[in-house]
Parts: sequence; structure tokens; C-alpha cells
Amino acid sequence: MPLPINIQFSIIVYSFLSGLLTGGMFDLYRIIRGSKVPKPILVIEDILFSILAAMIVFTFLLYTDYAFLGAYVYIFIILAIFIYMKFISPTFISIERSIFDFISKVVRVLLNNVCYAAKLIFSFITGKR
Repeated sequence: MPLPINIQFSIIVYSFLSGLLTGGMFDLYRIIRGSKVPKPILVIEDILFSILAAMIVFTFLLYTDYAFLGAYVYIFIILAIFIYMKFISPTFISIERSIFDFISKVVRVLLNNVCYAAKLIFSFITGKR
């Protein structure tokens, strides 16, 4: 029995969204991974990322369209990943990098202030000024 058109449309939309989700996760993974990683570790990390991404996409599709995995689901996932990598990825990477830089600055400043306060308290307790 063929599926109604509204269910088919929702399957296509959710497949496209899962492809965009996969592209976003891949960009986040690329930024976290860095560039100076030995090849054996890189292979293991890539395999673990692929497994994690597959589990997340399958869970997303399970909750949105009952994990209906037809051929066009894969086609729209691949199409969405291609569109994401071509048009959205450069902007998303620059935004992610600026967010990571901001967070690292905040953490660095907070850590320096906490360390300075700890040194003052320690010097006050020990009597060394």
C-alpha cells in the first residue's frame, strides 16, 4: 500500500534535515579533531564518528518518520550533505571557530583569575607576602 503524500513529504523533509544535521556534526568534529593527528588515531576517530553519526541520524529518523529507510531517504540525505558542504559549511565553520575562540578566551581569563586568587590566599595563609 503506497504511503499518503503528506507522509512521503515529511519523510523527505526529515531526510533532508538529517543530512544537514550530519553535515553540522561533521564540521564540529573537524574543528574538535584538529589537523595534526597521527594517521592511525585519525582512522579510529573517523570510524567512531561515523558510528556516532549513524546512530544519531537513525535515532532522528526513528523519532520523526519511524525509521522508514527507502532509497529516496538516502538520496535526500546525500543531497543535503552535499548542499551543506557546498554552501553552508564555510559560514558555519567560521561561526563555530569564533564561538570556540570566545569560549577559550573566557575559560583562560577565568582560570587565570582563579589561579591568582588561589595564590593570594595561599600566600596569605602561609604568611609569605
